[in-house]
This record gives sequence, C-alpha cells and structure tokens, in this order.
Amino acid sequence: MKKVLSVLSVATLSLSLVLAGCGSKPEAQPQGQTGASGGAAGGSAPTIKVGMVTDVGGVNDNSFNQSAWEGLQKLQTELNLPKDNVNFLQSTSDADYVPNLTQFVKDKWDLTWGIGFLMGDHLKKVAKDNPESKLAIIDAEVEAPNVESVLFKEHEGSFLAGVVAAKMSKTKKVGFVGGVEIPVIKRFELGFEAGVKAADPSVQVIKVYTGAFDKPDVGKSTASQMYGQGADIIFHASGGTGDGVFNEAKDRKAKGQDVWVIGVDKDQSLTFGDEITLTSMVKRVDEAVFLVSKDLTEGKFEGGKIKWLGLAEDGVGLASTSTKNVPEDVLKLVEEYKQKIVKGEITVPDK
Repeated sequence: MKKVLSVLSVATLSLSLVLAGCGSKPEAQPQGQTGASGGAAGGSAPTIKVGMVTDVGGVNDNSFNQSAWEGLQKLQTELNLPKDNVNFLQSTSDADYVPNLTQFVKDKWDLTWGIGFLMGDHLKKVAKDNPESKLAIIDAEVEAPNVESVLFKEHEGSFLAGVVAAKMSKTKKVGFVGGVEIPVIKRFELGFEAGVKAADPSVQVIKVYTGAFDKPDVGKSTASQMYGQGADIIFHASGGTGDGVFNEAKDRKAKGQDVWVIGVDKDQSLTFGDEITLTSMVKRVDEAVFLVSKDLTEGKFEGGKIKWLGLAEDGVGLASTSTKNVPEDVLKLVEEYKQKIVKGEITVPDK
C-alpha cells in the first residue's frame, strides 16, 4: 500500500512559470525594485511582481483558477515577497480578458498569467502589442516569443480515473460532465472513457457538456439526470459548474443512494468531503505556476516554449487521498496502467 500511495502522490514539477494576484487594482512596481533580474536597492534578494487573470470561473472555482492562485500565494510566502507583489484580477466575461491582462502589463509587472484555454487568443493579442512584456498561460498554446505556455496531459490522468470508475461502478453506468467543449476538456473526456473501457468494456459512459464553467445550478441538474439514468459515479471537468455535481451527490447520499463524484484539478475531497468524493484527478496547476514564477527570479523564463506535463512528469495523477475510498486491489491496477502509459505501452487518445 505504501508503494501505491507513493505512486499516486503527485510529485513536485520541474517547470518555469509565473505568478498572480489579488482582486484590487494592481499598481506599478515601486521604485527601488529591479524586478526578476535583481533586488531592491542595497543588495537584497531578487523580488518580482506577478499578476494573474482568471477566466470566468473565478478565483474561488474550487478548480484550476483557485489552484493557480494558491501557487502564487505559495510564491509570495516562500520568497517572502510583499503581499502586494502577487495579485489577481477576476474576469466576469471574455470582454474582461484583454483589459485585465493589459492592466498588469502596462503597470510593468514582471510576469502576467492568463489562466485557462479561453484566454489564449486574448493573451496572444496582448503579448503581440507589448513585446517587451513577459506572459504565461495555463491550458493554451500561444506562439509568441514573450509567452511561456503550460499544458497538461489531462487524458493520461483521466484514464486512471476511468479505471477507478469502471471497477467501482455497481450499476455499470458512469457519467462525464464537461464544461465548454474545448480541446482541454475533450482530453478529460477521451481519457476517462478510454480508462473505463480498458478496465471494463461493459460499462456505459454517459457524456454531457454543460457549455459553462460557472453554472453550479446547471451542473446539479445535469448530475440529477445522469444519476436518474442509472449512473452511480460521475467524473466532472467543468470548473465551478462541478460544484453542482457535488451538491446533487450530497443530496442523494443523504437519502441513502450510493453515488459518487470524481473531482478534478484539485483534491476536491478536501472541499466536498470523503463521503461523496471517490477520488480526484489532480492537475498540479499550483506547482506549475509556482515553479515557473520562481524560475523567473533566476532568469529562466522560457518565452516561446510549450511545456507538456503528464504522468511521466507527475503533472497529473490521482489524489493521495484516494486510499480512503478506493480499495487496494483497484489502486494496484491503477498503478499497473500508469506504468504502461509512462513506458509508452499504452497511448491514451487525446483527440
């Protein structure tokens, strides 16, 4: 069991990305600070200012936006930066993306993060208009010399979640709830279904896209329909919309129904509880943002490059708390599939 725990734990990444900040208006870097390449007057340690722009899911989405912000907070703590040196601006619609990104850039922040695939084209425009700036993005590929892109092999981690779902479903029906049908979410879907079919081809996968990452009520009604169709386990990749999936599962558990949710991005058992969270497919967005931002202080910003993080890089995987609800024999099977993927013996579909 210790071996399984060790394998399922998602290790520290070796990346290079940058930070984000709080909801108030960011201010220009104070005089006396020289940014990522140097320190304040007097030879103190290097200091940087990193800003982050959320997508419409918001910073409290219990998902990738929140994870990214936690990475920046960790950066602030470990580098002993002034609290105002990490900040975020929250977007309520796509019309906010360019103004929010531009605000950090124009105020000369050392690094500006865009969080989420939906921000890709907007961040590319800001990068092109401000070639001297440094930007980074999660879940999108932006081809620009001043942008570092970080993408995850969600399909690989989701395959493992599919194995768990197939082996633990009592009804032989499981569900997938997606947010917007974009490439990154398709990777979740395709990997999950591949894992289900690999572990038990007789298990049916019900798939629904809600069209939103910020609609818990839609997530709840969608989950209600799936559970009503006989699914007893639902894997969601829908940001804040997924909160509604958990709420529906909680209501049904209270009535004695044996249903589960597989969380996404973060270990969502820490938010929603072990009684309804079977496991979570973790993306280490927090560590990616932290380490790339930290690398900036050492002059390691890699503009124009794309980093892909999968099982081999420990960028994705199942939460270590999986042992609370997933039997040892299932976790052992998960480990066997993981090693086959890492060794290239299994290629998980992503398109």
